[in-house]
Amino acid sequence: MTDAVDPVASLLAVLDLRDAGARTTEDIFTGVSQAMPFGRVYGGQVLAQSIVAASRTLPPERTVHSMHGYFLRPGDPADGITFSVDRIHDGRSFSTRRTQAYQAGVPIFSMIASFQDDDPGLEHAEPMPDGIPLPEDLPEFDPQGLHPLSRRMFSERPADVLHVPSPLYTSVEGPHVPRQAVWMRTRRPLPDDPAVHRAALAYLSDLTIQETILRAHGVAWSTPGLKVASLDHAMWWHRPGRVDDWLLYVQESPNARGGRGLSTGRIYTRDGLLVASVAQEIMVRVPRD
Repeated sequence: MTDAVDPVASLLAVLDLRDAGARTTEDIFTGVSQAMPFGRVYGGQVLAQSIVAASRTLPPERTVHSMHGYFLRPGDPADGITFSVDRIHDGRSFSTRRTQAYQAGVPIFSMIASFQDDDPGLEHAEPMPDGIPLPEDLPEFDPQGLHPLSRRMFSERPADVLHVPSPLYTSVEGPHVPRQAVWMRTRRPLPDDPAVHRAALAYLSDLTIQETILRAHGVAWSTPGLKVASLDHAMWWHRPGRVDDWLLYVQESPNARGGRGLSTGRIYTRDGLLVASVAQEIMVRVPRD
């Protein structure tokens, strides 16, 4: 973390959208972007902001439980983003919202999300896998060996991220298998507002989900000519969880073909409660040489 940048304050700032008022059929919000060294808006940011925008049109007791979104164009972090929310449906227990994120008059992200009042019902959950080392037993990654731009992005990230078995920033150690686990948490406490933690969890869900595809083929992020872009993102919130406490993100890739790869993930609290499930498809192009 650098002296000039507080990454957690930056995260909270991008989640603090401004209400620009309602139009005939839509609610409009505006937000800022985090500065990114590679010149593209981080997908998890616009995803989290879209959830915040949709949530602002509902009472606080009706919370997001699922979203499905498509990344349409790369965003420019130097420009603000406008979020248009369409109130598709409001029922007795569920509400549906469509959020479009715009820059320069064209959409860069499109999402439909569903919200629900807290209701009792049947309950079960896939248990957290056994045998995964605890975060205090894992070494912290030293970013000094990274390219300066990558090092800046790593140091200005609002979350601590610990890989099991190891990160793949510069190399892929161990077996080339389509699975990994990641411990993650924000680098300092967040406000107690559960809505902030739900949005921040969406932000963090996009950080490493793509890596199971790369790990399966021994491809490090530093591979010359590697091109990776998120195509879509789906997420389901199951139980409350704080993102300033350690969360375990268990990830796997069931398929890659045709320049695309699919990754899925489950997010657990440290004591084993299943907080959320995630799925994402990416475009991945690796130079043949």
